[in-house]
Amino acid sequence: MTDTERSKSAFSAVRAIDYTVILARDWQAMRGFYEEVLGFPPRRELSQGWIEYRVGANTLALAQPKRLASDQPTPMGSASVQLAFKVAREDVDHCAAELINKGIALVEPPTDQPFGHRTLFFRDPDGNLLEVYAEI
Repeated sequence: MTDTERSKSAFSAVRAIDYTVILARDWQAMRGFYEEVLGFPPRRELSQGWIEYRVGANTLALAQPKRLASDQPTPMGSASVQLAFKVAREDVDHCAAELINKGIALVEPPTDQPFGHRTLFFRDPDGNLLEVYAEI
């Protein structure tokens, strides 16, 4: 495909990701994790199986799998999604300490990466990989 053909794609009109949906197979655990552990205040609840949180300029939604996602859960130890939350450098370590205090196991503690990020990795109750990072 040439550059000209690519530029004619209808998808060239996309300018941003409007919202991200995590399919929450363990609804209560996932909702408690995002609200109580991460402290994201609910923005709006559109149904008993859909809740939205405002995370910076983005919307993060939890949804119970329905007709479009009746597949099997991701096996433990595997991730179906990775979310990266950007913070200030000193906040990476503060987030790690808070997670540990709340009994959340870290996949990888705060680490300075050779590509210029300080990263922290952990999982939500459904096994999705979450990252807190800062540019250093």
